[in-house]
Amino acid sequence: MRVLRGSLIGTAWMIGLSVRPYLISRAIDDGLRAHDRRALALWVGAITVAGFGLAYLGIMRHRTMTFVREDATARSAGVLLRQLSRIGAVLPRKLAAGEIATVGGADIGNVSAVLTMTGPGVGAVLAYAVVAVLLWSVSPFLALCVLLGVPAMAVLVGPLLRRLESAEHVYRRQQGALTARAGDIVAGLRVLAGVGGRGLFARRYAAHSEQLLALGYRVGAVRSWIDALAIVIPGLFLSAVVWLAARMAVQGDITIGQMVAVYGYVTVLIVPVWFLLESAYQMIRGRVAARRIVTLLSLTPDDAGGPGTRPVPARPADLHDPGSGLLVPAGRLVGVAADDPAEATALGDRLGRFIRSDVTWGGVPIREMALDEVRARILVADHDSYLFAGTLREILRIRDGVGDAEIRSAMRAASAEDVVDALPDGLATSVTARARTLSGGQRQRVRLARALLAEPDVLILVDPTSAVDAHTEARIGQRLRDARAGHTTVVISTSPLLLGCADTVAHVRDGRVLAAGRHAELLEQDPSYRALVARDADIEDEAGHGRVRR
Repeated sequence: MRVLRGSLIGTAWMIGLSVRPYLISRAIDDGLRAHDRRALALWVGAITVAGFGLAYLGIMRHRTMTFVREDATARSAGVLLRQLSRIGAVLPRKLAAGEIATVGGADIGNVSAVLTMTGPGVGAVLAYAVVAVLLWSVSPFLALCVLLGVPAMAVLVGPLLRRLESAEHVYRRQQGALTARAGDIVAGLRVLAGVGGRGLFARRYAAHSEQLLALGYRVGAVRSWIDALAIVIPGLFLSAVVWLAARMAVQGDITIGQMVAVYGYVTVLIVPVWFLLESAYQMIRGRVAARRIVTLLSLTPDDAGGPGTRPVPARPADLHDPGSGLLVPAGRLVGVAADDPAEATALGDRLGRFIRSDVTWGGVPIREMALDEVRARILVADHDSYLFAGTLREILRIRDGVGDAEIRSAMRAASAEDVVDALPDGLATSVTARARTLSGGQRQRVRLARALLAEPDVLILVDPTSAVDAHTEARIGQRLRDARAGHTTVVISTSPLLLGCADTVAHVRDGRVLAAGRHAELLEQDPSYRALVARDADIEDEAGHGRVRR
């Protein structure tokens, strides 16, 4: 309805532009040339009223189209956010973060801008028809020149528009990739600085940025040609038609007033021609953006093996991963030390049913269970999981019934009491997105407290203490054991301080459990395990698997 209203107002505005040349021609012929002051005053008054009317229509057109654009952007953003939340954990595996940022930041706006061209676009076509009819009443020859000239201008610009679409598509794709790279660099800046890799990644980013800059120049060059032709071609066309009209006026085929009207009609025609060319450009950008948005909206949640209908175990039950041979007894704290961090991550994904696997829970394949129930009962907590903006209390209040007492208990279990004490307003202190105002260790302990407050039946922690010092790590290990007593907990880490608090530890190498037992037992019996968890640098295990650096 709003687009229709904008189209009607835009059409009235553009057709109104062609009314003034007619009024001016009548003022010249009926007033000035006839020396009729009354007629002249009448037509001048009509011109003035038309000017005020056009000004009002122009304001309403702009206001309506702006509202249409902003409303479309807000609605599209809502659809996009619902889709992102629906896809959930599968999203990072199917689409880069930079691509998502580009879609949400630029592509939605480009598609919304297409709607704002609807009103001017429809008005431009109708104004073109009205001008042709008015010119036909003056001279059929001039009308034919206009009717054939405008399509000729579109033909001249057409190849450039196709080239622009191709360049725009490549540019947007590369822009998404560069945004993703920037996000990865920022996320790992502390680590890169620690290993001396900041300069290397900065140079790589600069090189890719220069490539994107070159593509941007290419898009800008094509765009500049289109803008130039949008001014030059209508100008040349206007000159040619006015020259023909002047010759016809000299020969007496048309009146002076009609010659002025022809000039006005063709001048007015430049406005709809410009809008049509601008609409074509917006359509190109909109099509490129729409393809990217449709790609994102076409993603479906990964059910990780099937929708599942069987209920989850009513009581605590064992988790078993046949792929690695790992057994997680119910109600126990199990440590997992993997030689390859990628294998550790994959193991956590299998146990949490984020990928298809043969994991069983209580003897039943987990892929056959209802996915929403699995998500409610099993929590995989990454050490770098996202922290939304808000007060610390709001960040930690992740379920109903959680009060300050529960929050402080969880913060103590995560050895994060000092985090609350250091903040000016305690739990009421506002924290920015990703909690960037906190240190890496503080953020990690807040994430751990949040995971403990969820109170899942099975909690899988991935490197929960990689950013804290040894003394804090030791406290977390003991307090975590006490806080999760009687609940199933899996700690994926190579920290001896955490593994020492586990009931049993599994050593994983090449995707399989190489040995299992108490931490102290494995230190004595498994040299490769001792090399993996030892914190004195560069230890070579006796099995000859090379050096492991911590």
